[in-house]
Amino acid sequence: MVNGIAEPVYRTGTKGISLPRPTYRPSAEYSEKARKLKIQGQVILSAVVTSAGELADIKVTKSLGYGLDEKAMEPLRRWKFQPAMKDGKPVSVEITIEQDFHLY
Repeated sequence: MVNGIAEPVYRTGTKGISLPRPTYRPSAEYSEKARKLKIQGQVILSAVVTSAGELADIKVTKSLGYGLDEKAMEPLRRWKFQPAMKDGKPVSVEITIEQDFHLY
């Protein structure tokens, strides 16, 4: 839905659909619990990049727990994209997002 209007959601890799490009992508932060326990890994999420260039329908598809799933989702609400295009018009597409958590 964009501005209350339902629109089709395409999959990345579909012929004739360009990929959306992030234009603003703040990073995720560690949760205190995960940092103390030295948890590392990757949270994988799925989301829809709307034709307006915003993320919607964000879901965790691979969890790490320890508060990292929530931390992975927090900055996504602020991400902005140049939307995917089909026949010269912006369209909504489903994407996969990998948020890495590694202690250095």
